[in-house]
Amino acid sequence: MKATPFFQELGIKYPIIQGGMAWVADGQLAAAVSNGGGLGIIGAGNAPGAVVAEQIKVARSLTDKPFGVNVMLMSPFVEEVIEVVLKAHVPVVTTGAGNPGKYIDDFKAAGSKVVPVVPSVALARMMARIGVDGVVAEGGESGGHIGQLATLPLVPQVVDAVDIPVFAAGGIGDGRGVAAAFMLGAAGVQMGTRFLAASETNIHENYKKAVIKAKDIDTQVTGRFAGSPVRVLKNKMSKKFLKLEKAEAQKPEPDFAKLDELGNGSLRRAVQEGDKETGSFMAGEIAGMVKKVQPAAEIIQEVVGQADQLLSGAGRFV
Repeated sequence: MKATPFFQELGIKYPIIQGGMAWVADGQLAAAVSNGGGLGIIGAGNAPGAVVAEQIKVARSLTDKPFGVNVMLMSPFVEEVIEVVLKAHVPVVTTGAGNPGKYIDDFKAAGSKVVPVVPSVALARMMARIGVDGVVAEGGESGGHIGQLATLPLVPQVVDAVDIPVFAAGGIGDGRGVAAAFMLGAAGVQMGTRFLAASETNIHENYKKAVIKAKDIDTQVTGRFAGSPVRVLKNKMSKKFLKLEKAEAQKPEPDFAKLDELGNGSLRRAVQEGDKETGSFMAGEIAGMVKKVQPAAEIIQEVVGQADQLLSGAGRFV
């Protein structure tokens, strides 16, 4: 599999971006993915700037390859995180939960490519207008916060709507998904859930086991009624959340404050403590395809090898 121009300019071997998963994607995982030929991403989440700076330092101690940082623009620490990212001159900045427009010039001046994650054509067009270098078109099959459209209809519509590279995300966990993304017009892919089971991923063993044990229908979406849908693995926490959410939604004047109390810190508890009772185990629908823990570089090689085999044989269909 050849790198597309976006990745070639960065010196990245394969057109694979690792998702910037909050509390999960640290410097160690980002470095492992980059060493394996992909683009590793540190997920800033709601972490303070000092934490992000430390993870950038970790990544640079483990790899001389390019990596990036995912900035959540609604974070209470976003300004200090961006200051850290600018000083570090990271090659790529991916963004979510907001509009990076006011930071574009600063990112470009620091030598960073800017790639927002978008769930719709309208947002992709908006991002293209403000001068970003590409977009991740993320379908609702993804883990964590999701949009309404599925990946299969979303990606080609975004590709048709903008003249910048589009990277497909959501429901992609092996070479078949990568090959399909290229057929949809994508310039590469972003994968998150598959890397939850990377040996370099510093999450609780309970989390990894939950992903590996998951079957095809073992994820569900919480927060649809409250306006903030999140895909997670089914457990006691998610079922309790959905029950309360549906009950509240039936009231004339819903009050979702109780849901905020229930959800606050739930991802951290899953990642750090493996808490099966109150933890939120975010994962995409491809969790049912993840069968074992393996090094990030091995995951990438498996994905690339399968995609190469499928793409090289695609001529038999025409």
